[in-house]
Amino acid sequence: MKVAVTFLAFCVAALLALGMVMLYSCKMTEDGAGLLLRQLIWGALGVGACVTIASNDYRHLKKIAWPLYALAAILLLAVYVPHLGYASHGARRWVSKFGLTFQPSEFAKLALVITLAWYGEYFKRQMPTWKRGILIPALFIGLMLGLIFIEPDRGTTILLAAVSSAMLLIAGVNWKKFVLPILLAVGGLVVSILHDPMRMRRIFSWLYLEEHKDGVGYQAYQAMLALGSGGWFGLGLGNSRQKMGFVPEHQTDFILSIIGEELGLIATLLIIVAFIVLVACGLYISLRARDTFGLLLGSGITFLIGLQAAINIGVVTSALPNKGLPLPFISYGGSNLLAMLTCVGVLFSIAARARVAETDAGEGIAGELQAA
Repeated sequence: MKVAVTFLAFCVAALLALGMVMLYSCKMTEDGAGLLLRQLIWGALGVGACVTIASNDYRHLKKIAWPLYALAAILLLAVYVPHLGYASHGARRWVSKFGLTFQPSEFAKLALVITLAWYGEYFKRQMPTWKRGILIPALFIGLMLGLIFIEPDRGTTILLAAVSSAMLLIAGVNWKKFVLPILLAVGGLVVSILHDPMRMRRIFSWLYLEEHKDGVGYQAYQAMLALGSGGWFGLGLGNSRQKMGFVPEHQTDFILSIIGEELGLIATLLIIVAFIVLVACGLYISLRARDTFGLLLGSGITFLIGLQAAINIGVVTSALPNKGLPLPFISYGGSNLLAMLTCVGVLFSIAARARVAETDAGEGIAGELQAA
């Protein structure tokens, strides 16, 4: 367990440090250190939350699972309140007050994972049934996803749907009963996209990037140019050409393209390796949790981080259509950074309690041997 925790901490620290360096590199000619300072403040809050949660028993989260869920739903509704909700690029995803902008869906991710973990443990013997395993979870998962979907935020909706599905399967839902709801959900998503001209244009630009490189596919095409021009070792830190207005919002969703251009393919591959190691450590910790709640909570958090990273990397490399999801620990975005570091704190807490269980078991075995 100590090895898993050490590798997890190292990977998170390395990704976080790289993110801070790259954010300064991305905006040093336009904003100086302003963007970096804002991210550092959110990072400090995130580290504080991580340490606080890691120092406490994760099982206390059971008591506040449903209040957290209710608070997340209220915050998601708050984006529609005049003078409180903040709209940008045709979407209402933010709450802004007193100069502070917060994205409620980031809080909703963790709240939903905690609620599902509580539900999976409380009804673990009834999870194979249709009512407890499919119908009731579909109601409270659907409410949360629906609020995110109408912002609109298709990327986060798909991400949370995948994480929720994985958690339910781990909790014991019969996969055969799971097929129909998944097909219905996928069908609904397809219908919504077919009736959404902007999303259809994104999909066509993804399928035919060369034909749309001067229009909807401009960002993805320029990102591919950035990745390609970096070669094996990159053009050097701060020497990116594509960040000079060619890749829009390069400090957020497409920061990996600038990393590839400045630091090269080797650095890009190391980032992917870091996320793979992070996921492996998270799953190892989850499998050795001392209770079902810890297993579901840890695996849900691990899938959340891993899938979000995979989707972001897929979008930047044009393996997936644009989803608007940041790269965990690296992309600019205070809400996401705070949420991701909080998730890591929960994993540390699960690991600490699992270590205690392993030690107790070891002492028990040693005592039995001495008595014999």
